[in-house]
Amino acid sequence: MDALIVLSNPAWWVVAFALVAVGLAGTVLPMLPGTVLVLAGLVLGAWIDDFGRVSGWTLGFIGLLAALAWATDYLAAMLGAKRAGASPLALLGAALGTVLGVFTGFVGLLFMPLAGAMLGEYWTLQRRQGGFAGLNHDAAGRQAVRVGVATWVGLLLGTVVKLVLVFLMVGVFATAYWF
Repeated sequence: MDALIVLSNPAWWVVAFALVAVGLAGTVLPMLPGTVLVLAGLVLGAWIDDFGRVSGWTLGFIGLLAALAWATDYLAAMLGAKRAGASPLALLGAALGTVLGVFTGFVGLLFMPLAGAMLGEYWTLQRRQGGFAGLNHDAAGRQAVRVGVATWVGLLLGTVVKLVLVFLMVGVFATAYWF
């Protein structure tokens, strides 16, 4: 089969657009590898055109943006949590809260990471101080809230930066393709 016939098939463009669309949703929803899906859709789009309009250099730059978006996803929450002195259980709680938030709607997606980080930190403090009887609940509560909020703010800022980088990836591709 002739390569040009395969490359000119409109079904490939449908797949490329679908990958980008699902990837854009995945930049907010933690269950989907958003950045990777967007990158795959853009690489497919360049391949469909036989890399005529979008060069390998442009795809390399888009790949660099994808790597930055992926790293931001992990670093932002950790930096926010680390700045507040979060325990590993607080980070785990934030991650689990994020996953559970997917199933509870938009409000859950926003606030379940906060609740998870707070619970993880509170549990860590309880274990360090020998159980609930010996725990200074006021101090532990303040520490858990501080860690939870810092982790949550880190997650939100990371998501915003990741969205900006992913839209920049799409913008670079569109500019290279149409101009």
